[in-house]
Amino acid sequence: MARRKLVRLRIFEDEAGQMNRSVQDIAGDILVVSQFTLFASTRKGTRPSFNDAAKPELAIPLYERFVTQASAALGRPVATGRFGAMMQVSSSTTVPSPC
Repeated sequence: MARRKLVRLRIFEDEAGQMNRSVQDIAGDILVVSQFTLFASTRKGTRPSFNDAAKPELAIPLYERFVTQASAALGRPVATGRFGAMMQVSSSTTVPSPC
């Protein structure tokens, strides 16, 4: 379900400046990168704990299934990172600023 919503989220502006276009509408691309650090617990101390993150045996198949399903929902392959690798990712985005 998340993969269908991902490709249909209206997060890109139309001609009127309204966020009415999806990645499908603009023929955009998607980059899927595994990011287990988003699951970090910072409840204790000053060092994040990743003890509750899924082990690779579970996480890799979930990641690969999401990539496959996102590609199907988009109608073409999505770009991916390498699971568990240190990657330097650079992106450029335009976002609305608060009033």
